[in-house]
Amino acid sequence: MTTYYYALASEHFLLEQEPFEEVLKERRRHYQEQEQAIDFWLLRSPAFLDAPAVKASCPQPAVAVVSTNKTFITWLKLRLEYVATGEFPAPSATIADPLACLDAVATP
Repeated sequence: MTTYYYALASEHFLLEQEPFEEVLKERRRHYQEQEQAIDFWLLRSPAFLDAPAVKASCPQPAVAVVSTNKTFITWLKLRLEYVATGEFPAPSATIADPLACLDAVATP
């Protein structure tokens, strides 16, 4: 089982109000310079929100950045400020696919 970390916000905030595309480009460039594999994904309407503990505190429609890198999610929280963060183990009984979504998936 793997622990996944996430930064979660409303779609309007993250994709329209914040310069989020620039943030992702910057991070992708950093990963390439470090010769590090991309370990984060942008999910619209992530399916893991169906877990009761997460769904209760989630703005709708939601967008999440999911990563196996806790440091990246912490950096993202500091960079964007108004996002919720958390973690979950997967696969599990409540979250079979950590990257599944109810809408389209976009990767950086």
